[in-house]
Amino acid sequence: MTTFSEQFYKLISTRQSDRGYIVDKTIEKEKLDRILESARIAPSACNAQPWKFIVVDDEGIKNKLADTTSSRVLGMNHFTKQAPVHIVVVMEGANLTSNFGSLVKRKHFPLIDIGIAAEHICLAATAEGLGSCMVGWFDETAVKKLLNIPKSKRPMLIITLGYPAKPETREKRRKGIEQVVSYNKY
Repeated sequence: MTTFSEQFYKLISTRQSDRGYIVDKTIEKEKLDRILESARIAPSACNAQPWKFIVVDDEGIKNKLADTTSSRVLGMNHFTKQAPVHIVVVMEGANLTSNFGSLVKRKHFPLIDIGIAAEHICLAATAEGLGSCMVGWFDETAVKKLLNIPKSKRPMLIITLGYPAKPETREKRRKGIEQVVSYNKY
């Protein structure tokens, strides 16, 4: 019997950015609801919860959204049309305490908070047997127009979700632990 911590480390070791999805396989609503709930309950600085999640699952809108991520010149993000669901993470205004902290500490806490919520989405997707990929390269103006996002709001990420075309976990190429961790000094 595996422990909770063993299950957790297996989950984080199998989470990867999937850039290919089974086109005709939809995501069950129950799974999507659990994924969204994991984002909703993510922690944030001063409990500001500076996010809104727009779920795009309408085929026509999704394909137009996917077009905002693709670049013919750079040959990137053409996989996005395959994903049956896109979640657009919009940065909302933070509360007074978070904004004050951001100003004083010169760190924009809502960006950190969005990163946490986005990874909750990706980890929950992995736990549900789904693939995900965070996409930051997109035409922000086109996304705002397509999804009627107010001018004062900013879409920060698009997360694709779907059943991965290649469900095997790829070997991770990462820096060695000694390159990224030190104790008690830099």
